[in-house]
Amino acid sequence: MASPSQQLPPGWTAEWDPASQRYLFIQASTGRSQWEIPTPPAQPIDHAPSVSPPPSTTHHGRRRQYAAGQTQAYYGAGDALGDQYGALGVPQQQQPAATTQLFTPGLAAEGGFAGQQQGPQASYYAPQQEPQYINAPGFGQEPTYHPPNAPIHHLTDQFGQMGMGQKPLHLTTTNLLTSPPDPRELVRPPPEIRLPANACITTSPYANADPSYQRCTVNAIPTTSSMLNKSKIPLGLVITPYRTLKEGEPPVPVVTDTVIARCRRCRTYINPYVQFIDNGNRWRCCMCSMSNEVPQLFDWDQIRNQPGDRWARDELNHSVVEFVAPTEYMVRPPQPAVYVILIDVSHTAVQSGMVATATRTILENLDRIPNEDERTKVAIIAYDISLYFFSMPPGTTESTMLVVSDVDDVFLPKPTDLLINLTEARQSLESLLGRINDMFQDNHTVGSAMGPALQAGFKLMAPIGGKIMVLASSLPNIGAGSLKNREDLKILGTSKESGLLQAASPFYKTFAIECSRAQVSVDMFLFSAAYQDVASLACLPHYTSGQTYFYPAFNAARSEDAIKFAHEFGEVLAMPIMLEAVMRVRASKGLRMASFHGNFFVRSTDLLAMPAVPTDQSYAIEIQIEDTLTQPFVVMQTAVLHTTCHGERRIRVITLALPTTSSLTEVFASADQVAITTLLANKAVERSLTHKLEDARDAVHQRLVEILSSYKSSMTSAAISENLRMLPVLVLGLLKNVGIRQSAQIPPDLRAYAQALLTTLPSQTLIPYIHPTFFSLHNMAPEAGTVGEQGVILPTPLPLTSERLERHGLYLIEDGQTIFLWIGRDAVPQLVMDVFNLPNYEVLRGGKTTLPVLDNDFSQRVNAIIQKTREMRRGVYYPHLYVVKEDGEPPLRLWALSCLIQDRADVLPSYQQFIGQLKDKVNGANNY
Repeated sequence: MASPSQQLPPGWTAEWDPASQRYLFIQASTGRSQWEIPTPPAQPIDHAPSVSPPPSTTHHGRRRQYAAGQTQAYYGAGDALGDQYGALGVPQQQQPAATTQLFTPGLAAEGGFAGQQQGPQASYYAPQQEPQYINAPGFGQEPTYHPPNAPIHHLTDQFGQMGMGQKPLHLTTTNLLTSPPDPRELVRPPPEIRLPANACITTSPYANADPSYQRCTVNAIPTTSSMLNKSKIPLGLVITPYRTLKEGEPPVPVVTDTVIARCRRCRTYINPYVQFIDNGNRWRCCMCSMSNEVPQLFDWDQIRNQPGDRWARDELNHSVVEFVAPTEYMVRPPQPAVYVILIDVSHTAVQSGMVATATRTILENLDRIPNEDERTKVAIIAYDISLYFFSMPPGTTESTMLVVSDVDDVFLPKPTDLLINLTEARQSLESLLGRINDMFQDNHTVGSAMGPALQAGFKLMAPIGGKIMVLASSLPNIGAGSLKNREDLKILGTSKESGLLQAASPFYKTFAIECSRAQVSVDMFLFSAAYQDVASLACLPHYTSGQTYFYPAFNAARSEDAIKFAHEFGEVLAMPIMLEAVMRVRASKGLRMASFHGNFFVRSTDLLAMPAVPTDQSYAIEIQIEDTLTQPFVVMQTAVLHTTCHGERRIRVITLALPTTSSLTEVFASADQVAITTLLANKAVERSLTHKLEDARDAVHQRLVEILSSYKSSMTSAAISENLRMLPVLVLGLLKNVGIRQSAQIPPDLRAYAQALLTTLPSQTLIPYIHPTFFSLHNMAPEAGTVGEQGVILPTPLPLTSERLERHGLYLIEDGQTIFLWIGRDAVPQLVMDVFNLPNYEVLRGGKTTLPVLDNDFSQRVNAIIQKTREMRRGVYYPHLYVVKEDGEPPLRLWALSCLIQDRADVLPSYQQFIGQLKDKVNGANNY
């Protein structure tokens, strides 16, 4: 795609945004950015809705055209437009510009909301351009988003207090009542970090942490605690220390010479924000100002055995760096990676196909299990009401099954050959995996001794540590950790419901802490069709830095279920885990790490123990300002000491530097709405467990009211800064998320699993889980679904409201865990044929499906969009695809519609009502 720079008015530049696959236009003088191509000032924007022009007869070469008669069958002859899959066949003369009323959030007129619902095609974009009828002039262009009509307040006069030399952030106020949420805002980077001149000793673009590794809720730190309290913005860090690298992303540089320079007082690692003094012989710590000696070998190139260039060292140019650790960082020599897999072989597990799918997946992924040093060890333990160990002597293809029926006093039936070297005993392991399903094919035993199986796996690996993977198809009910079905429909939606989200047995927390001490991590894969007490079982991953995966009503006879589990389990097996890890976050004097959220065990006040750190797991830390910050900038540094799965002790260091400010304007202008939402999600889940679900919802809602009230009182405007304009809709999405939503219909297992996701997903995956993505496919732009410079081009996301659903349309709604293809009841037969290979809408079945790839352009583009949706985010998740018919099964339809969070649902407000409630509370709080 050619750059549009040549067509821009003076003072504007165009930057390609890879996340949204399009150009972002920036005005150099003000820093203001927008998606639409700017027009010269002399040409005023026409805010009047326009009438659609008559359809053109020109056709786009890439698009398949359909006979007008097919559309006429649904919309009547004479007025049918020649669009691709049918459009609203409303005669043009019925839509004069003077009377067309488009939907505007917060419309104050009495009955205005209901009146707008009756309009022919309501829209969140108030100054609507012509509808995107296919073949009409201008079709395929992005819908233009005009700025709100409310006055824009440039509050630059309040920046005078800063006096730090850096260019102040530009603050633009937006009126929430007249400015609807634009989903494209969520892929924008956070507000720019503007450090003082000479804060950094390098000009490297990698000197400050990328937000995907570490981001703060504000990118300018208030100098005092009172100012932070006045802003009401929570101060915290969101950290994803081991995120996966996509193709083309630079790898984390590794410092291999074991020369590690650290501050003698606060133990900070040297980074791009220190100062060299005394002719370069000493360096001053950027956190505590201590003067430290530069190590003797710091300027020596050990590879070439000659003097090296200090300024080329990675730790002085990169904010994210990994050091190979010398022996003083080791309590013991690096241990091999150990995987103990516990497989439920009870009647339910075998009949569902879980055992066959799991064993086949392990077999197919043996080469992907990390084993570079050929030291990796593996054990398989099967269980129902007894335990089944498998002895696999190296060098043979034979394996022997040893049964332990006494589950009250678990012991290992053999001292050797149960935990085997993956390389040496490969043949016997492959043979065993091919036979396990047949061994238990006729097993009619019902029951689960999961607790004893965990104890057995722990005994097997406790001297080394590693990862236990539990595959369970039913509620554990035998031996240690046995649980009872406590699902009580009468208490759902009441104040007692939070009790169902806490562990029912102390075994799971005490055993998890034992595991943490022994460097053992636990992953849970849960498959039950009935109640399985996910809340109790998820305790194990929570305290051992593992992860919970949930496949309710799993049935491998449905290929979609088998493919999803096999993909996710295979990715977990192949994941390069970090073993025996401890994490600590240090910060400049005056800042303190106050509370921690995520899957780990807090070993001391600020040391987080993580037996095996998975990739793409996120952690949130709240920060307190204890003393007035006198420095022009502060530094926060995360250090993770770990053993790689190929036996090397390393330290990953992530450094983030942020300016300080005494201006409340600067604090608001630098706030990161994505990081704030991530922190609020973690805090909400924790509060729902320590208090009640209602308390968690109230706390989140109240925090948003306080932020808006503070903005109003400080900035003299009943609105919010442009960089926070998506915060209300994100908070609404969080309040409507299954994890904390007000409802008496959500099974406790689904709620507990949603809470596990809310506290572990990295921001890139969490935001769509809270604020789903919504695409219109039947009239998407010609390039959508084709391959561009940055991969497959996605359609423009729509606001999350059912007002955008048309009866003839095809839409995609997805939240990173599930993909819905919504099809309207008046979809023309050609659309159904092109996408589903079926003659018409009536024979199409809703539900879980695999979309065929057909020999037509539209099918291939839709499949490409679905594939990109599944692959573009970090994590192992492989979302199911559901076809949802407009008049299909009500539960499935309601599930899909619940993703459209700007609509009213049950007792939960629509976005417009929510903004109205916020306005009333803010006005009440300010005594207006």
